[in-house]
Amino acid sequence: MDFLLNILEQGIIFAMASIGVYITYKILDFPDLSVEGTFPLGAAIAAVAILKGMNPFAACALATLGGVMAGAVTGILHVKFKITNLLSGILVMISLYSINLRIMEKSNIPLFGQKTIFNLSLAPIFIILILSGATKLIVDLFLKTKLGFILRVTGDNEQLVTLLGVNKDFIKVVGLMISNGLVSLCGAVTAQYQGFSDVGMGTGIVVMGLASVIMGESILEKFNFVKGSTMAILGAVLYKGVIALALKLGLPPTDLKLITAVIVVIALSLNNISCRNFSLRFAGFSLIKAFKCKEGGASSASDKKSIQSV
Repeated sequence: MDFLLNILEQGIIFAMASIGVYITYKILDFPDLSVEGTFPLGAAIAAVAILKGMNPFAACALATLGGVMAGAVTGILHVKFKITNLLSGILVMISLYSINLRIMEKSNIPLFGQKTIFNLSLAPIFIILILSGATKLIVDLFLKTKLGFILRVTGDNEQLVTLLGVNKDFIKVVGLMISNGLVSLCGAVTAQYQGFSDVGMGTGIVVMGLASVIMGESILEKFNFVKGSTMAILGAVLYKGVIALALKLGLPPTDLKLITAVIVVIALSLNNISCRNFSLRFAGFSLIKAFKCKEGGASSASDKKSIQSV
């Protein structure tokens, strides 16, 4: 029971980062690697703020603001300096490594014995559910607004956004700010949950978030009423479950990154196979329909409309 509860707690915490990755990769179509720097940035800011006596919830808010600023830098490098999206994220990620070391003044900060959000009378799972649930609700409500709708359109058709008289560059920057803010918040909560902040704790966050999004989407893609944020949350829990199961089966922790890569490959393969099968079925249906039309006109020679047209 404790094993399953631990998976659920870690998965729901990581769901906040997965939602952030979902915004950049699925909505904006922006491969943002800067999240690997903003995750430890949030952890570093929260850890230092807590050590200085700040309220842990206020420390989470400050960490979120730091991620928002980092996302703005990534967006500005891309839209103003015309640096490619991939390289913009890499530059910010590299820069944040040094910035995080400056913030913490060392590579690791322990938080054992410090007051964190998990020192409340509530059980950790309830605190995590409240934080993640509030994050999901805010993101879903935002995506229903005019700005959120334009954000979704920007990832699909930038020309349409320009024709609407909206500055697409500004929308991209806003999307990156929101995404990195969520990832930074996840880093702050993770640091308090684990009891330490480490400069290298963001390694592989992009792949982990992408794996969560793909897994959730592959399972729930047939349910049109399910929101993308819900898919990201389910995928995060499943991802953490697979990792925990692999460790329980005896695989060494050093193989975690390899396991993550294998999960992504399997999820992508299954997703592409299902899409390919759908395309083949659709193509087969089109060929059959065309063959019938060729045999007897519109669809059959007995069709009244085709007889009248002749």
